[in-house]
This record gives sequence, structure tokens and C-alpha cells, in this order.
Amino acid sequence: MKTFYLLLLVPLLVFCTAKKDVDAEEVAVEEEIEVEILKEKWISLFDGKTTEGWHNYLKDNVNGWEVENGVLFTKGGSGDLVSDAEFENFELVFEWRIDEKCNSGVFFNIIEDPKYSTPYLTAPEYQLIDDEGYPAELEEGQKTGANYALHPPSVKANKPAGEWNTGKIIVNQGKVEHWLNGQQTVSYELWIDEWKELVASTKFKDMPEYGKANTGPIGLQDHGDAVYFKSIKIKKL
Repeated sequence: MKTFYLLLLVPLLVFCTAKKDVDAEEVAVEEEIEVEILKEKWISLFDGKTTEGWHNYLKDNVNGWEVENGVLFTKGGSGDLVSDAEFENFELVFEWRIDEKCNSGVFFNIIEDPKYSTPYLTAPEYQLIDDEGYPAELEEGQKTGANYALHPPSVKANKPAGEWNTGKIIVNQGKVEHWLNGQQTVSYELWIDEWKELVASTKFKDMPEYGKANTGPIGLQDHGDAVYFKSIKIKKL
């Protein structure tokens, strides 16, 4: 009888030892991933569950924007969403999609002041829009990946409305790059003579602090249309 129990015990011990080895390997892999994240210094701006870390422009809380299945979204009419934290030199990566005929954008270097009703009046904008289906005719500087109304995208890299895209904005010492699905769409430099002359030639000339700030929060535009975001992360440079 003792021999029988020993025969049952040996496989169990082997299983437990193997399981411990697997668990140890999983922990080691998780720790390695955490180390890499810390090394890269990525900061998650959206936890996938709540709107913590954000507020409606000029408000103390979030109204209208919702979170569902790891996606942050508005169906329109909620107002622009602004990060609590401010950033100067950074790399921002975000996944986004829009519905057909819809329009939105991502702002940076926002001046959040009651004298300005919207981030649009002070902040450069990475344009998000349904290039093909938008009901109004679009100028080149209004297409996806543009520095809105100032620098048109050099390549067409957006996916059709309803599909997820990956956007990226790099800002470093005034030098800015927009990327879309792995392709650079524009590059420009803030505050230099060329920038000032370009701004002065557009509608932004009547916005005295447009593009003047060298730091500020990140903003997600509610243009009155449906827009969806996930996996929003930023790295300080």
C-alpha cells in the first residue's frame, strides 16, 4: 500500500515542481517587461477603465466622455478633454478611430485660460478626420496627420473610417513631428521666423497666443462627432 501511495506522490511532486518553474519564468518575464517600461519611462495617460487624469476643458471633472471595453470615447457634444498633467518635450503615442463623416484632433501645448473658450485657439492640432467621407470638401491642411491648417500631410497613411490607427506626436525643443501608422506625415519647428510667418498668413493670425506656449496639457478634441481612443501613452524627452 505504501508503494502505491509513493507511486501517486512522485508524479504530483514532479507536476508541482514544473508548475513552480513555469510560475517563476512568468514572474521573471513580467519583471523584465516592467524594467523595460521603467527604462523607457512611458507614462500611461489612460488606464483603460476610467477617465482619471483628465478633465473637460476649463472644468474640474469629466462629463460626456465614456470608457467601455478599454476605449475612451465621445459621441459628440461632450466638450474637449484635457490631461491634468502638462508636458514640454515628449513623445506621445495613441490609438484612435473615428466613425464615417467625423472629425477630431489631438492638441498639445494648450493654454487653459477662461479667456479662451477652446484649446483650438491656442494649441497646435494633429488632425483626425474621415478624409474620404467627410461631407465638406477638405483642403490638404485639413487632412489626417496634418498640423491642422498649417502643414498638410506629406503622405496618405490613414486607414478607412471605423478602423484603428496609431498616431504619434514628437515635440522636442520646439521641433515637432507627426506620425501616422508608422509613417511621418509632417515636421515643423515652432516659434522660428518661418513658423511666425506661416501663422500670420492664416486665420490663426487673429489668435494672439496661438502656438506661443512651450508647455501645456494634451487635449482630445470633441468636434461634435464620434471619436475613440485607447492605449494613450507619453514619454518625456
